[in-house]
Amino acid sequence: MFSIISLLQEIDINEKIKEAPDSSYEIGVFIGSLLPFVTLVIIAYAIFRYNKNRANNDE
Repeated sequence: MFSIISLLQEIDINEKIKEAPDSSYEIGVFIGSLLPFVTLVIIAYAIFRYNKNRANNDE
């Protein structure tokens, strides 16, 4: 199910940049493509810190 959704939402960044109305659109595409990854890294780090602090307090 997940792979079907990801295939439907596949985005060609180079195509979007070619069709960009101006250079500021390019920056938005770049930020928009990195934002999900950065968000996942921040969430993973927060979970790691939470579990590390909880383990230290249990000892």
